[in-house]
Amino acid sequence: MEITDIRVRKVTSDGKMKASVSITIDGEFVVHDIKVIDGEKGIFVAMPSRKSSDGSYIDIAHPLNQETRSRLQKLILEAYEKLVEDE
Repeated sequence: MEITDIRVRKVTSDGKMKASVSITIDGEFVVHDIKVIDGEKGIFVAMPSRKSSDGSYIDIAHPLNQETRSRLQKLILEAYEKLVEDE
């Protein structure tokens, strides 16, 4: 799997969500609404999710293993940091 495009849109509000990200996989499949969040332990990536009837959030799309999650988070955070630096 290759991430062929990452598009970062900075969020202008003062909340914890800092950006919304879309990634393209292998030039053929797009995942929207990945979030960059500034949490208590620092910046992290949250996968697209929906709120369930009990109030918890369930990921709609997500990596199946830690290696892929780490690689995806690294690429997304690098793109986010570049956007912030270029402002």
